[in-house]
Amino acid sequence: MVMFRNALVSVSDKKGLVEFLKPHVERGLRVVSTGGTLKHLKDHGIPAVDIADQTGFPEVMDGRVKTLHPRVHMALLSRDGVPQDQDLLKKEALAPFDLLIVNLYPFEEARAKGAKGEELIEFIDIGGPSMLRSAAKNHARLTVICDPKDYEWVESKKAPLTLEDRRWLAAKVFSHTSSYDDLISRSLSEESPATNNLTGRLVSELRYGENPQQKASWYRDPMARSGLHDAQIIHGKALSYNNLLDLDAACAAVTEFRIPTAVSVKHNNPCGVGTGQDIRTAVRRSVAADPVSVFGGIIALNREVDFETAEAMASIFLECVIAPGFTRDALERLKVKKDLRILVWPGLAEHQPVRQFKTIAGGYLVQSADRTSDWSESWKVIGKPLSTELKVDLLLAWKVCAHLRSNAIAIASEGATVGLGMGQVNRVDAVEHAIARLKKHHPNAVNPVLASDAFFPFSDSMEKVADAGIRWVIQPGGSIRDEEVLSRAQALGITTVLTGTRHFRH
Repeated sequence: MVMFRNALVSVSDKKGLVEFLKPHVERGLRVVSTGGTLKHLKDHGIPAVDIADQTGFPEVMDGRVKTLHPRVHMALLSRDGVPQDQDLLKKEALAPFDLLIVNLYPFEEARAKGAKGEELIEFIDIGGPSMLRSAAKNHARLTVICDPKDYEWVESKKAPLTLEDRRWLAAKVFSHTSSYDDLISRSLSEESPATNNLTGRLVSELRYGENPQQKASWYRDPMARSGLHDAQIIHGKALSYNNLLDLDAACAAVTEFRIPTAVSVKHNNPCGVGTGQDIRTAVRRSVAADPVSVFGGIIALNREVDFETAEAMASIFLECVIAPGFTRDALERLKVKKDLRILVWPGLAEHQPVRQFKTIAGGYLVQSADRTSDWSESWKVIGKPLSTELKVDLLLAWKVCAHLRSNAIAIASEGATVGLGMGQVNRVDAVEHAIARLKKHHPNAVNPVLASDAFFPFSDSMEKVADAGIRWVIQPGGSIRDEEVLSRAQALGITTVLTGTRHFRH
């Protein structure tokens, strides 16, 4: 049985605290506490000692200074077997603490609720991290708990905690204080962060990574206002590493659209995107865009799923479906598929990614998230005037293209993609791949249009585009051969829209 003699307790998150401490107090534990924690303990029958009795000094500056005192840190940092430490404790009539329970002012929660300026500054904890670091440094002789979830773990031990146990708790403290300080740093310098430490909150351990031999975990960024961690799995197995990558790709693409849209993803690339006046039309178009590739894929929708929409997905083998909501009969229809993971993310349609991370050898890269714009009158149209219907399809292809691995080409017709080419090492190959899918699945597509994520370096792609019967192209332009490429396009009867902005996705 774990035994403690002298504890210092100061917490913001009080859940489980009384239940954890009460049996120890009954076995003789002395508890020293502060402010609201002291009141909470006394209200629940635990005779705690005021920190002022420990320090001989009252809390001052509205509680800003209460534990920053030698009589606190001497009792935390004293070492067993060091005579001068023991002599000092005896001289000061201090008992060493063998248990510290501290969790910090809720800075993250305050920030999420909109606290700013001086209000947010007051949620920066000073004494808490100091005590945690002192206790964690001295884990050779004392136990430190910073997470209420660890009460049960400590109690599960049938014997005194080992050095390895205490070291594990101490390591957790340093991880906790590090991420806490990093969140503060990033909050105070959001436009130009002083550091990027990739701190995160564990969402879950995953069964494995991209392959079974790889270990993997899922973390959320405490700075993110929303994310996949907000989604609730209401049916199916736990998410895998690859599921999460595909869900992220699908959600990133579907949030580009304000109209009802469904995005099917396979191996981290959209394989079919459909739009429509209603979500059931959008999902049917998405599935029909590439009925072969969608098998075993993931579908993200930006509207609630009703029964007819669920019916359009029910006959296909899918890994996951994610949407802002599902009607009851839609859920009943989809739950027939026992292995299908169904996720509800109420804020999906409004999610706006802010930053993106990629690992490289020995480090990582950080960039702001890329977003396409809606149709702009500043875009240059070279050729015939465009109808409203053509503009809609050109914009659809343009938005989808930005979410394909470069080199990328997207062909669209009547509110859906009809041919996609991605991840090729040259642009003409990407054009050929997209046209091949167009001919295979949609040989009778009406007025197909084509988007390219970057400029065409040569006019050979325009030759293939024209041969496929495509007469409208949207691309950023910017090639040193633009004049040649655009001249050839006009000669072939192709109208080109130049956006001036590329959308690589490496």
